[in-house]
Amino acid sequence: MNDLTKAQITVGLLACFALIWGLGQQALASSDLVFGILILIGQLIAIMILSMAILGILQWTKIFDLKTNAVLTLVTIVTIRLLSGV
Repeated sequence: MNDLTKAQITVGLLACFALIWGLGQQALASSDLVFGILILIGQLIAIMILSMAILGILQWTKIFDLKTNAVLTLVTIVTIRLLSGV
């Protein structure tokens, strides 16, 4: 596994763990438990895909090194999620 793939998976998981409290609260607020779990899983998958896409684009442009791109991606994902209204 190359370094970019490792960074993409790590950033995605870190973003999921950073946002899990808000995502869990939003899932529990739904009236149906199964629907709430599906919402939670869908949002976690969306965060993983978004982090992989952003990190891939940043690495493709080669402006910064991989570590800086990973930190920028993590901050961007968490900021987008927090601004969307957890």
